[in-house]
Amino acid sequence: MAARIVTPAATPAAPVAPERVLAIDPALRKTGWAVVESAGGTLNAIAWGVIINKPNLLPSGCLVAIREQLSDAIRQHAPTVCAIESTIFVQSYKTAIVLGTARGACLIAAAEHGLPIYEYAPREIKQAAVGRGGAQKDQVAFMMRSMLRLRETPDPDAADALAAAITHLQNSSAARATEKEMRRI
Repeated sequence: MAARIVTPAATPAAPVAPERVLAIDPALRKTGWAVVESAGGTLNAIAWGVIINKPNLLPSGCLVAIREQLSDAIRQHAPTVCAIESTIFVQSYKTAIVLGTARGACLIAAAEHGLPIYEYAPREIKQAAVGRGGAQKDQVAFMMRSMLRLRETPDPDAADALAAAITHLQNSSAARATEKEMRRI
């Protein structure tokens, strides 16, 4: 009897689990946020909005409101990761400090829920959304409507958050393909 060679059937690659990104464009008075999911190569905007703090609300109250509302969004939409816009250099130290505190409230909300957090520079986010790092907010909003097949153009701050989510998803796909670790904070 002749020997038979048995080759194992090719094992299909494990499907990549959907990644659901909470993306944040931090600011003290108008923090943009979005939850975007990538499943099977398709991007779906799950939810997005702007946390608006009134001018008469003290900065400390704004920080609490940002943290609470982001925590609500995390509980409601169950993201698996967080992408946040990094702080940009500004001419005024006071402005930089205010932006930094708002960003801190966002980071705390994500960290409290155990989300891995990645940051992206504003120019990188605009580049991913529009193809140009110096794009204007209205251009980013238009592209988000188009790319995510939205019925209306999102508020510019929410659009920036949607763009941050897309930036992260593009970067995480590239990292999986090249097996490189991304910039996690």
